[in-house]
Amino acid sequence: MSSEKIIIRGGRIIDPASDRDEVGDLFICDGKVSSSFDEKDARIIDATGKVVCPGLVDIHVHFRDPGQTHKEDIRTGTMSAAAGGFTSVICMPNTAPTCDNAGTIQHINDSISKKAVIRVYPTGCLTRNMDGEQLAPIGSLKRAGVVAVTDDGKCVQSNDLMRQVVTYSKMFDLPVMDHCQDSSLTQGSVMHEGEWSLRLGLKGWPAAAEDIIVARNIILSELTGAHIHMQHVSSADSVELLRQAKRKGIRVSGEASPHHIALTDKYLSGYDPFFKMNPPLRSESHRLALIEGLRDGTLDCIATDHAPHREYEKDVELDQAPFGIVGLETALPVCLEVLHRSHGFSLPKVIDLMTAKPARLMNIPGGTLAEGEPADVTIFDSEKEWIPSREEFKSKSFNSPWLGITLKGRTEFTLVNGRVVYEQGTIAETER
Repeated sequence: MSSEKIIIRGGRIIDPASDRDEVGDLFICDGKVSSSFDEKDARIIDATGKVVCPGLVDIHVHFRDPGQTHKEDIRTGTMSAAAGGFTSVICMPNTAPTCDNAGTIQHINDSISKKAVIRVYPTGCLTRNMDGEQLAPIGSLKRAGVVAVTDDGKCVQSNDLMRQVVTYSKMFDLPVMDHCQDSSLTQGSVMHEGEWSLRLGLKGWPAAAEDIIVARNIILSELTGAHIHMQHVSSADSVELLRQAKRKGIRVSGEASPHHIALTDKYLSGYDPFFKMNPPLRSESHRLALIEGLRDGTLDCIATDHAPHREYEKDVELDQAPFGIVGLETALPVCLEVLHRSHGFSLPKVIDLMTAKPARLMNIPGGTLAEGEPADVTIFDSEKEWIPSREEFKSKSFNSPWLGITLKGRTEFTLVNGRVVYEQGTIAETER
């Protein structure tokens, strides 16, 4: 643990978890947020005109390690996260091999301890090999250190098996994170079913494919009392189903991804695979429903669904290209633009959706600058303009629809446990 004393001076300190929003100094000593101390020998970071907030938390990333490290690995994934202001992430289990046993989780935790520059929490599979046929050993996965279970990228189609999954997960106090997709309605689908799929002659992906599974999960949560979290919600009707379920006190939650609140299906008019994702970009009415869901608390947080693919994998015909985009390095400016500037969310509310709320939702540390807490801190300039480029991305992959687009808002410093891990474009060499 670092014993360095740091004073972050003169920034706008926003800590929604502590209801703090003021211009002042943040003191860090021995890796923790501290009260004031003797400033002798302290490093001073000038944050005048900048925002100082808890380190961002992303509960939905793919780091492809083990098995697909040509796309990303623990080191580059966490570098990308740090560059985006994230200090904690939850990693999905669709690796090779999949995270359906304690041995693979141990391997990932070993890699995290050696390579990660931020905090990484693994998840385990719902079913063996993510094939949707046999329950994974949830108890041993919990003992190995997973913070949730999910078959993200796939959806358990059997309602009976899903009932078993959520029942066992509740016994072990693990949230179930579900990729909501009725696969019988999406075979061969490329993009949202609507006006633009008709215009482009591409097979449509109905929003109902998501709605059916969200409804199923709400019913199973009410039946079992398990916490079921809906990943990357994209449908207006799914938002409304969650809204009604929460009013009844059912233990369900949901996340929205930056790309789904910023983009629509019309962006596929050029057949660009960088806009192909799962679930697909939907129409404007769906996009606005997601934003309202975030506004009224129906949707609990922002999560990137960071999904790296190499350029040669995406540089094929649209219907052959893999789904997914990278999002860690662009999430903050995209959310500032869409939620804060365009839709009137306060800056503390946007930060809450990216810090305290996701941390509490998945029962992981972080998301606060309260005294005595680990000093996971992000400093960003909300007005700084920049253009994402292949050369600057810390990720191995750059399958981003925001390449070459001017964004406003950029992370300047990221601190984990009181240690600067990212500073104005550079990843610091950290002791492990």
